[in-house]
Amino acid sequence: MSSFGGFTVTQESHTGARECPRLAAACAAPSWGTRCHHRSLTMLDMPFLPFCAFLGALGLLCVAMVGTWCQHWRGGFSLDGSSRTFNWHPVLMVTGLVVLYGAAALVYRIPNTWSGPKLPWKVLHGSLALGAFVLTVLGLAAVFCFHNSQGTPNMYSLHSWMGLGTVLLFSCQWAAGFGAFLLPWAPTWLRALYKPIHVFFGSTILMLSVASCVSGINEKLFFSLKNGTMAYKLLPAEAVFANTLGLFILIFGVLVVAALARPSWKRPDSDSLNSRQPLLSAER
Repeated sequence: MSSFGGFTVTQESHTGARECPRLAAACAAPSWGTRCHHRSLTMLDMPFLPFCAFLGALGLLCVAMVGTWCQHWRGGFSLDGSSRTFNWHPVLMVTGLVVLYGAAALVYRIPNTWSGPKLPWKVLHGSLALGAFVLTVLGLAAVFCFHNSQGTPNMYSLHSWMGLGTVLLFSCQWAAGFGAFLLPWAPTWLRALYKPIHVFFGSTILMLSVASCVSGINEKLFFSLKNGTMAYKLLPAEAVFANTLGLFILIFGVLVVAALARPSWKRPDSDSLNSRQPLLSAER
């Protein structure tokens, strides 16, 4: 301890002063939990294209599995109004309302769409959605044809209500998107107002499609596996296969919605003329 001009300065005060920079550095350094959090985010930061390739393979697997299920266990396909006509229904619904619709939803997440004219990607997005809608309508026609030829009532189950509601919502979504983003008479403010609504219902329709397909698979298994040797509760090979198909469809839908919600994969907003160019415009 020493005295200077009547003031007493202890050695501890000098030590504390020397320790202040160390304490400040320790406080500024990220904690262990923060470092682990950043490390985990880095590990989850998968590039979009490998993720998209995995998602495409999963979608193709779903289509192949539903086709295999209907061909191997349900007797194949025909247009004679029998149960083989019904088999077109799950194949077309999974292909159109889930896989092709999911592909349409992810068009604007492709990095190549982030620069240059937006119009070609608008056309691709709308064309894929239209293709999905056409397959969906054909799938509905197949099930209605089967029910009418067999004298089975239409639209009595929760699955049928949910499925038809999803298709009607899909048709409204496509028509509104076509009018707002591809035709020339929609003003810019209206497009900006409708865009988040369009994005929200895009994800909503996909999840409703997944729910409709999964409930339809479950309903078909309950109707088909009735007798004592093939009861659903005994979990025969067909039930295991179809249940696995339902899980893959669910995983596909969840991954597509997750990709749509990921901020780093979203197309940056642009105010350029090309980003607002409609399909039918006076200048090409």
